[in-house]
Amino acid sequence: MKAMRILLKKLYAVAGSKVLLHLTLMLLVSCLEGIGIFLIIPLLSIIGAFDMNVDAVPFVGSAMKALEELKIPLNLPIVLAAYILLVGGQALLQRNQTVLSEKISQKYVKSLRVETHRSLLRAKWEFFLKRRKSDFNQMLSTELNRVSRGIDLFLMLISSVAFTVIQIGFAMWLSFQLTAIIIASGLVLSLVSRRFIRKSAQYGQESSRLFKSYFAGLNDHFGGMKDIKSNQLESSHISWFQTLAGKIETNYLRAYRLYANSQLLYRVSSVLLIAVFVYFSITFLHVAAEQLLLIVLIFTRLWPRFISIQSSLERLVSEMSAFESLTTLQQESDEAREADESLDDEAIAPLRVEGSIACSGIHYCYDGSEGAEESEVHYALKNINISIPANQMTAIVGKSGAGKSTLVDLLMGLIKPISGKVLVDGKELTDERLYGLRQSIGYVAQDPFLFHGSLRDNLKLVVPEATDEQMWEALSFSASEQFVRNLPQGLDTIVGDRGVKLSGGERQRIVLARAILRKPSILVLDEATSALDNENELRIKEALERLKGKMTIIVIAHRLSTIRNANQVIVLEDGEIVQQGGYAQLSSEPRGVFQRLLANQS
Repeated sequence: MKAMRILLKKLYAVAGSKVLLHLTLMLLVSCLEGIGIFLIIPLLSIIGAFDMNVDAVPFVGSAMKALEELKIPLNLPIVLAAYILLVGGQALLQRNQTVLSEKISQKYVKSLRVETHRSLLRAKWEFFLKRRKSDFNQMLSTELNRVSRGIDLFLMLISSVAFTVIQIGFAMWLSFQLTAIIIASGLVLSLVSRRFIRKSAQYGQESSRLFKSYFAGLNDHFGGMKDIKSNQLESSHISWFQTLAGKIETNYLRAYRLYANSQLLYRVSSVLLIAVFVYFSITFLHVAAEQLLLIVLIFTRLWPRFISIQSSLERLVSEMSAFESLTTLQQESDEAREADESLDDEAIAPLRVEGSIACSGIHYCYDGSEGAEESEVHYALKNINISIPANQMTAIVGKSGAGKSTLVDLLMGLIKPISGKVLVDGKELTDERLYGLRQSIGYVAQDPFLFHGSLRDNLKLVVPEATDEQMWEALSFSASEQFVRNLPQGLDTIVGDRGVKLSGGERQRIVLARAILRKPSILVLDEATSALDNENELRIKEALERLKGKMTIIVIAHRLSTIRNANQVIVLEDGEIVQQGGYAQLSSEPRGVFQRLLANQS
């Protein structure tokens, strides 16, 4: 019920006036359909099919008297014309109602899609560390499509309810007793159908769980295709996929079998109910033929609406789990919001570092240590006190898992320490200053990422107005100009998904060129030369040397040959700083961690 209230609230917020117009059209369509049924009485009477007392039928008798007073002859052409106008008008209104219903549905889904996407992009980096990428893909595709179907079902449910209420009103006008019997029978059936609704909700939740596993598996399979092919893991992955596909099939079949059983129950019961109803009316209540005919006509049209309401409820409850999942994701990402959603990145001035970026007494641990004793907490970083001078080169080294990337994430403001402060020019890095700092950073990751598109598209992501001359200059800096010129289409070459058409070293150089194109005041290189050969590594080292004094350079390096000219080297071990100083100084300390790292590489 809570999810339904949220859905209604958002639906009205997105398309309030259109929802009211939709309800109005539904009421008009239902009224015209009811009036159209009433016209059958004078039509049958005029053509002589039955000898009927039309005065005994509400609305029809008074309408015919009004026509007589206006001296309008009541003949077959006039009755047929009135019938055509009513049914045609109803069809036109129904067409407009259908189009409006789809507009409301698509407007709502678009709003939900954009809100969820915006909320995710505004969330903190730590939010994404706790979740799989495939979960987001699943939410914004499968679950969103299920929400779209749910909105359609909800609007269909409202339409069926409106029609049912109006037709019941007409039936009560004809015979309150008979209508009460039908309504009581419908209520009994609705109580019986509650178990169908509960089961539908369970199958809907199971569907969400299965598709989450489905998307996660596909993401792993295609992301690790090279490993699968090289290690001949096809059979095990095919077996896993077949098992999961079987579970999805079984869940769908259970849901539709449940749906078919509920429809069978309603249809069989409707036939029995009408038969008993007609027998009871003629034998015991002696209902007039005119009234009985109209009530039977109304309920033969009305009972399918009861079935439709039941069907829509079952399927709507099944799809509500998708809406709950999306709403939960949006709430969680909103709670993890990094800064005000109203911030416009382009309007934020870069935060220029004049003095230094510093860490003061910083401790950091990932999730899982909350509520634990101090001695049991596993810190990724512990008691970090460093100063990174502006316009100099600082190298961060250490074994894998020492905390190098975590420290860089803190310096860039991607994560926040549990204690201590990050200071920029002596002032704490707050949310208000965070985006300004990021506007000044050019970041090159250890695993270089390129979007599917051309090299030109990938470079222009950071500077949309960049000229060819500026792009070639950045490519020259990153030692990638020559290989790009040798490509058949040059800058317009399509790189493939994640840059798969390029080698690892080529991807790294393109991502480095992209970072340089932005002309940052802070350049962060996370193992940015790890995939380069010796010749290109030397060229990058020379380019970095030329940048010294012009921008702040922070380098994470395993290959220590790339940091010989660093102004400062910070050595991490188990999340703590164990050495700090110049390259020559640290390499001369015989028992230091840095000396061991050098010895291992040599």
